[in-house]
Amino acid sequence: MRDITARRLSRLHIFLYRITGGLIGRRLVKNDMLLLTTRGRKTGKPHRVPLLYLTDGDTPVVIASWGGRPNHPQWYQNLQADPRAEVQIRSTKMPVRARTATPEERAEWWPRVLSAYHGYRTYESNTYRVIPVVFLEPVS
Repeated sequence: MRDITARRLSRLHIFLYRITGGLIGRRLVKNDMLLLTTRGRKTGKPHRVPLLYLTDGDTPVVIASWGGRPNHPQWYQNLQADPRAEVQIRSTKMPVRARTATPEERAEWWPRVLSAYHGYRTYESNTYRVIPVVFLEPVS
């Protein structure tokens, strides 16, 4: 998929998710979806993206695949610069702090990631980078 098409579809997904409190857009490819808002590392402006997520207890877990492109997605680069973010799951918003899985954690999680969505296997084969698994730990 071309980047321009992906951006347009992402904007539509975000719009529908936000105005319906997640009633529309909460599921995609048989998985739950959330909205992640980061702060742009260059602009400082909010950057929102819909992402498939898994859970580790109360902690959402997202995958920085960007479809197997050679670079990490912008949202992940933003989190590397500032790990503070906001997650919206359905109509609930919560502040989180992002943490990239250690190599051991990633090895443990990767089979679960592949089981949730087989497309990650293709993404992984399309890139030389290690696709990060990211824990979005709730901040109290």
